[in-house]
Amino acid sequence: MIVIDNVLISDDVIEKKFVCDLSRCKGACCEDGDAGAPLEESEKAIIDRVYETIRPYLTIAAQKEIEKKGKYVWHDEFGWVTPTLESDKEICVYGMREKDGTIHCAFERAYLEKKIDWKKPISCHLYPIITEPSKYQHVEHVNYDARPVACAPACQLGKKLKVPVYEFLKEPIVRKWGLGFWKALDAIAKGTWKENQKRDSQ
Repeated sequence: MIVIDNVLISDDVIEKKFVCDLSRCKGACCEDGDAGAPLEESEKAIIDRVYETIRPYLTIAAQKEIEKKGKYVWHDEFGWVTPTLESDKEICVYGMREKDGTIHCAFERAYLEKKIDWKKPISCHLYPIITEPSKYQHVEHVNYDARPVACAPACQLGKKLKVPVYEFLKEPIVRKWGLGFWKALDAIAKGTWKENQKRDSQ
């Protein structure tokens, strides 16, 4: 277990290897799960703000589902989540299934086309690591939770390229906790943490 500030991080985050291989997994994490993507409280307002911009990217079925359920729904276990589309293998309503079966995120597509300034829910951006609150106030747990079958290609590619999970996820980790947090994690992973502390104290 790694501790940085008030965040408890599983050793798997620095030890496991992972690089998404979308050509093989087809974006399975966008439809495989017990609920839609978990949302932070602040992300609901962002979805409200950008919805009309990303709506043209969505299927008619997804738009109707959103009209019926709302842009986000409450789940007893996960809190606020994105709705899913029962008629299409429970795909996230914001998922775009291409002709070859690959799922892309409508938020991310609009972001890459510079139509919105928000990439996607942080829970999606951080996957395959997940965050969970602790029973202790202001403490957060960070765990590695790759899907055994769906993420097998990513695990294989990560091992081949020798890329640890935390390196692959540098962008979302910095987005969530800041660059200083990622640098501390990197130093711990590379065994340079003590050397850095000693140098900083001199």
